[in-house]
Amino acid sequence: MLRQLLPNIYKNHILPSIYRQNIFKRSVSTFTVGGIEETIIERTDFPLKKCREIIGNNIVSVLGYGPQGRGQALNLKDNGFNVILGLRDGNSKQQAIKDGWVENKNLFSISEATRHGNIIQYLLSDVGQIKEWDTVKDNLAHNKTLYFSHGFGITYSDKTNIIPPSNVDVVLVAPKGSGLTVRNHFVNGGGINVSYAVHQDYTGKAEEKCLALAFGIGCGHAFKTNFRNEVYSDLTGERSVLMGLIQGAFSAQYKVLREKGHSPAEAYNETVEEALESLFPLISEKGMDWLYANCSTTAQRGALDWAPRFEEVLKPVIEDCYNKVEDGSEADIVIKANSDKNYRQKLDYELKEMANQELWEVARHLRKLRP
Repeated sequence: MLRQLLPNIYKNHILPSIYRQNIFKRSVSTFTVGGIEETIIERTDFPLKKCREIIGNNIVSVLGYGPQGRGQALNLKDNGFNVILGLRDGNSKQQAIKDGWVENKNLFSISEATRHGNIIQYLLSDVGQIKEWDTVKDNLAHNKTLYFSHGFGITYSDKTNIIPPSNVDVVLVAPKGSGLTVRNHFVNGGGINVSYAVHQDYTGKAEEKCLALAFGIGCGHAFKTNFRNEVYSDLTGERSVLMGLIQGAFSAQYKVLREKGHSPAEAYNETVEEALESLFPLISEKGMDWLYANCSTTAQRGALDWAPRFEEVLKPVIEDCYNKVEDGSEADIVIKANSDKNYRQKLDYELKEMANQELWEVARHLRKLRP
């Protein structure tokens, strides 16, 4: 059946170009949902030996040593790639030295690392990228590769002024998780999924380099996107079900239970502990439909009846969030907030307020008691 489908696959350009050039040594994973055919690139498509061959002796310069910079740099280094860091003075640089990076050997200033490197992984914060762009741009020589893990700088170029020169490749590898998860999964023998994109293919080899780097950092599988879709979905997710919405939902339910006379331990367990320790892992492993089919009939009936009511309330809020991401309003807020010289002090105050919520005070006590 697969062989019969090959002409149509070629005709419709369903597969990434590298697969059209070198037809299958194995069956590429594809599936169709909602009329969209997805192609998933797996580790067996890009084994580590192949990734090293593609990158060769090129120097990978990782700019920034926050969670993503640290995780990706260490993973690439452990996987045998030629990696150097480009850092500003400060806590990140001190952490890098503690991790074994050596000044003037594989630890340099941002300008030096950009000048020395063939592949520039631009992993500073979004506002950090804006501040350092002139330095980076001045050292982006002909045929280099500029690599992002977030589409912010390119998508909102009217606000960031990040417009790469036309004679370099521009690619994106966006892990679907924090840099801490990227590193921890790698150390534990696992991997985290990524999206990837090619914004500019000057050399004609941008896509294969992009995927070699994706699997070089230890990703589990990769799916194709573009810079715009990555940043729109990412910012919406962070503000909604990944962080903002879930904090709001936890806090709202906890407060209702407490106001109705339930103890802090009971309110916390029925709101957070059971979700994170029992149900969410099952949803991840088996799916929501499996969870509904394997719970009590009382829970089953209630969840089936109430889910549409919550969706009806939440969908317009999430759509409003998406629209504000799409029109650049959220980007404006991020840039303005992070450009404030007192931002760190204000952030610490906001985070302290959250930490002092009774909900998370209870959490700190009960986490210590987990067997």
